[in-house]
Amino acid sequence: MPVPARRLPSWAWVSGLTVGAIAAVVVLTVQAEQGPRPAATATATRPSPSASASAAPTPSKPAPAAVPDGSGTGRRIVYSLGERRVWLVDASDSPRRTFTVWPGTVDPDPGTYTVGTRTDATTGSDGVEIEHVVYFAAKSGVNIAFSAAVDGSSPPPAAAGTQTGGIRMKSADGSALWTFGTAGTKVTVVK
Repeated sequence: MPVPARRLPSWAWVSGLTVGAIAAVVVLTVQAEQGPRPAATATATRPSPSASASAAPTPSKPAPAAVPDGSGTGRRIVYSLGERRVWLVDASDSPRRTFTVWPGTVDPDPGTYTVGTRTDATTGSDGVEIEHVVYFAAKSGVNIAFSAAVDGSSPPPAAAGTQTGGIRMKSADGSALWTFGTAGTKVTVVK
């Protein structure tokens, strides 16, 4: 004798669909956070009184920061202490990427260094989980390295008297520097 099929109650279907939709939104959100982010510019253009109604304003895009003079030639990472900015420069002296950073409390002296040790992930001296750690200098017993917080946050303010050598950056920038800054890559520090 055949057994009649049991039907799922409608609340079970609605709950299942809701959970699936929420999971899809979470996955898309995570993917969006890992992708490139557009930079907002605060430029506003006003049409002149003689402008036609069909003329659309052309927003001006700020030029990327130029690689500092005196930073050497060839493939290198350039770090400007004053601008708090890093450039990844290819062998033809063209900047491939530039971004701002959050320096630690101990700055490397201006000069030329090379990437030495690299660590995929560890805990920073401030207790924050960091990744893509690229060491290139030491000063006053403090190792100086580029890194990114795993959670993407900026570093907390250092406690008074604490010496930190981590130069933190956003996660996407950390990934780019990790790929570019292999062992032996030249690092030029400028004022």
